[in-house]
Amino acid sequence: MIKPECIIEIEALHTRFGNHVVHRDVNLCVYRGEILTLIGGSGSGKTTLLRQMLGLEEPVQGSVKIFGSSRNDADFNLQRRNIRRRSGVLFQQGALFSALTVFDNVALPLRELHTLSEDTIRDLVMTKLNMVAIGSEHANKMPAALSGGMIKRVALARALALDPELLFLDEPTAGLDPELSESFVELILTLRSEMDLTIVMVTHDLDTLVALSDRIAVLADQQVIATGTLDEICRIQHPFISSFFKSIRHKLDQNNNSEPTWKTAPMPS
Repeated sequence: MIKPECIIEIEALHTRFGNHVVHRDVNLCVYRGEILTLIGGSGSGKTTLLRQMLGLEEPVQGSVKIFGSSRNDADFNLQRRNIRRRSGVLFQQGALFSALTVFDNVALPLRELHTLSEDTIRDLVMTKLNMVAIGSEHANKMPAALSGGMIKRVALARALALDPELLFLDEPTAGLDPELSESFVELILTLRSEMDLTIVMVTHDLDTLVALSDRIAVLADQQVIATGTLDEICRIQHPFISSFFKSIRHKLDQNNNSEPTWKTAPMPS
């Protein structure tokens, strides 16, 4: 069996803010084609680690390689733009620019390329909005006129504007009611399949985690203490894991070694 390609590789990463140590010797690999979910308690460094993957923060020590490149490489600055074009991010609150219309928010990364005509940009923006089920009648609306679910979808359309290979999701279903959350999860699964995406997600929502995750990485005690499938993680004896997955572990205890009832997408081969 061919080993999946590691498109994000974190080695011996240390993060410290003053005297406060956030990460200590963190090691992690994100395989091409998978959905990896980061979980951890408050202050465990989930969002910080995500920001380091995005290149928004730098660790004190260690390396973060994306598509084989890291800041330690002599030509990293030349590769930075290419890495950004191959990546997209959905921030927790959507982070739409309030002064821009829906259309202009999605068009922004396309216009920053300075290589596309406005006609091409218009066609691409409308295509992306259609992909996330936002009709053309909403294109000229301002973010303030949108519901929470629509903001998430527009922000997702913007994250996908450049057809990225790698997508980062920060609490993608936070603030959504159960019905909207379920439809958003289905949308992500559809887009993952259609666009052959690799996804790194941070979430505290158990339903979202169960529905989307191929593997889970647990941040606790300043380290990634475990990585594995939902079934594998639930069986690990650790205070945070026991608390976070309490309801699922109860079902596992009842069923002993029976097959889990949840479904996850197959790992890439």
